[in-house]
Amino acid sequence: MPEKFLKPHCPFPSILNDKPGNPLGFVTNDGMWAAIPCGKGFMVIHNGDHVKLFNNYKKAVDFILNQTKVRKRKPRSSNGRKTTQT
Repeated sequence: MPEKFLKPHCPFPSILNDKPGNPLGFVTNDGMWAAIPCGKGFMVIHNGDHVKLFNNYKKAVDFILNQTKVRKRKPRSSNGRKTTQT
């Protein structure tokens, strides 16, 4: 048996990092929005449909939080003026 210990080769050393740069994903409390890893980015999903692909986790979460704030606000009417028909 050889005396010299050979360190195993790992092609992706970030896999062994105990504090990874990208978490496993993000889901809102109501489960309507999610950011899941997709390739090298994060896919934002709403009600089972993919919405947008982001390059990093922070941008995906910021987008989800922004969208949930927009949907909580009261929707504005599309036509501010009342029209009368003649």
